[in-house]
Amino acid sequence: MAIQYLHTMVRVTDIEESKKFYCTLLGLEEDNRKDLSDCTLVFLSEPGGGPGNQIELTYNWDSDEKYTGGRNFGHLAYRVDNIYETCQKLMDAGVTINRPPRDGHMAFVKSPDGISIELLQAGDSLPKQEPWASMENTGSW
Repeated sequence: MAIQYLHTMVRVTDIEESKKFYCTLLGLEEDNRKDLSDCTLVFLSEPGGGPGNQIELTYNWDSDEKYTGGRNFGHLAYRVDNIYETCQKLMDAGVTINRPPRDGHMAFVKSPDGISIELLQAGDSLPKQEPWASMENTGSW
């Protein structure tokens, strides 16, 4: 496995209304729910689909933001064999690493059209290493 598609994230303003649409009306099933310090993540997939090829509904608890013009679209996520090698290859090709893999696990880059792409290390996080460990964030993701 060199790369594996994981999920697409969309921001929602009401988890239950969104679940009604995606689950009750479209037929997706809830696979996993995570309550973090500032948001709730709900992962949905096709019946029997399980992890991978999911949609991630993200509800930000304290946000008054009105999502217009596609702002509710978050990112595409891919699992990679070696996050450092993948980021180096992208950087060598002129791609900005917006959120470097300081933790050996997660990075964000953008496509040529500005689509945010999350890269996640397959398996356990890699040991921290330079230049990634001290690299600052750039722009947004």
